[in-house]
Amino acid sequence: MLIGITIRDIVLIDRLQIPVPGGLSVLSGETGAGKSILLDSLGLATGQRGERDLVRHGSEQGTVIAEFSLPEDLSIWSVLEDQGLEYEPGELILKRTLSRDGRSRAFVNDQPVSIGLLRQLGEMLVEIHGQHDERGLLNPAGHRLMLDDYGNYRNKLEDVSSSYSKLTGLRRLLQEEEDKLSEARRDEEYIRYNLEELDSLAPQEGEEEELSERRAHMMKGEKLSDGLNEVLSDLLDDKGADASLRGALRRLERMAESDGLLESVVQSLDRAAIETAEAIARLEQTLRDLEFDPQDLEHSEERLFSLRAAARKHNCQVDQLAALRDDFAERLRALEFGDEEIRRLTGEVRQAEERFRQAVGVLSDARRKAAARLDELVNAELPPLKLEKAKFRTTLTPLPEEEWGAQGGEKVEFEISTNPGAPFAGLIRIASGGELSRFMLALKVVLASENTVPTLIFDEIDRGVGGAVADAVGERLKRLSEHAQIMVITHSPQVAARGNSHWLIAKSQAGEAGQMNTTITALDAEARREEIARMLAGATVTDEARAAAKSLMQG
Repeated sequence: MLIGITIRDIVLIDRLQIPVPGGLSVLSGETGAGKSILLDSLGLATGQRGERDLVRHGSEQGTVIAEFSLPEDLSIWSVLEDQGLEYEPGELILKRTLSRDGRSRAFVNDQPVSIGLLRQLGEMLVEIHGQHDERGLLNPAGHRLMLDDYGNYRNKLEDVSSSYSKLTGLRRLLQEEEDKLSEARRDEEYIRYNLEELDSLAPQEGEEEELSERRAHMMKGEKLSDGLNEVLSDLLDDKGADASLRGALRRLERMAESDGLLESVVQSLDRAAIETAEAIARLEQTLRDLEFDPQDLEHSEERLFSLRAAARKHNCQVDQLAALRDDFAERLRALEFGDEEIRRLTGEVRQAEERFRQAVGVLSDARRKAAARLDELVNAELPPLKLEKAKFRTTLTPLPEEEWGAQGGEKVEFEISTNPGAPFAGLIRIASGGELSRFMLALKVVLASENTVPTLIFDEIDRGVGGAVADAVGERLKRLSEHAQIMVITHSPQVAARGNSHWLIAKSQAGEAGQMNTTITALDAEARREEIARMLAGATVTDEARAAAKSLMQG
């Protein structure tokens, strides 16, 4: 509920801080004292449109802060989480500033937000019913939800929602298959040709890299082999290093038999001959390793070039050709077996449509029954509120089947007729603000157990009525305050006497310049009796008026 309002520099209000209690709070005062300023201020804090002339004369900026204490199971917390806003469980502070130049800023828990988000949160927290109200119950878009909450047939709503979700999913699959088949038929010759071409090519993922490496290896070996053969020839011919070493070694060995001085030379040449022989052996092995079939190189090149040509043709990478082949195969399969799949899905769609129709029918029956109960209860509330000639009804307008959705198959709107024989029309078309507010009250009393907005404000709901009717208004406001926090701006002593708390709104001159200033004062029991007596008697309060006020307060 709303626990406090802070207003600074708004119209006639300089500085004002109001702690707001629960239950039924009454605000009264002389005409022109500034009661509407409080509503304008609260409207600012909850995201409603703010005009620059709301800023107090002589000030550059006006500010309104609304503090709320809320249960932790409200959906508003999930909205804050979705927006990434920080909050303390159970506490919420809405703030709005309005500059003289028309600029406006919004905050939630001191975090800047858009005016749109502030309005969304405000509509979840406060409903204001007044002379020009177009929120809450006046909005036909919310009537279906209110009727459904009142009817308490959640399982039927879930059946409609789930069957609609399944139906839309099957329709989407069917459309995809039909599109796929249509495309396949249009491109059948192209698909078959490319599939045959790719089947013949049989591309494999990673093949391009493997072929490139093999081709590079063979081309490198071809160039290297020529040079190595020349080296090997130089080593092995009659005047090569190998023959020269071995000839020199044989001569030295014979000479060393007669002279021991050559033994070390012979050993060195022997080692050199052995190393040379090993080098020749390794060179011969390298040449054998580099040997390849020229046809193998030619085949590899042809394969590589064919793959790359196909990739260029299809504007893809070589490694994507295998997946492209599978895609062509799938499209051809859709062409060959598409009719069968479409027949299967069409059958499932028809079954889902029938289940959806049945669920919508069951929900529509439940709505009609709930609407009849709601109409009866609301109409019973009207005569005590001086609306005995008026009639209320809930209209369920069937929608064309193609417009049915997850919420069912009808449009729901609350309508009223203000006089016998007068046509029924939407709530928003009622001309009298007082009548409109009393209709709102009758509806709210009936829907109280399902009310989701914690704070309701009624602006001069008793306009144009008195006596027993005003007492009936007060009694219903009191009853409604058992389910929600109620604030009422009133001129009726019968309504004021029902309040748990009472605030007096007054206007006075302040300061040397004599600037007008609006104040709001909490009244104790004695001051409250005096204010109710004023509301009864007018400017001159008599003892009789005080006695009548006391009697009203005692019930």
